[in-house]
Amino acid sequence: MKQESDLELMVWSVPEIIADLSTLYHLQRGDLIYTGTPAGVGPVKRGDTLVGGVDGVAEFTVSIT
Repeated sequence: MKQESDLELMVWSVPEIIADLSTLYHLQRGDLIYTGTPAGVGPVKRGDTLVGGVDGVAEFTVSIT
């Protein structure tokens, strides 16, 4: 495990972030919003597989090659 956290620990909620960014950008389906790094982050190296997502929404996997 490199890092793990919960959306409830963020300063602003996901709807608040989307609403605020929508005043500055035209957000579209598939856009990614990067919000920072949770505590306990570790290095990522070649050969690692990253799995992320939001419970009940979506999950993704990325392989570092």
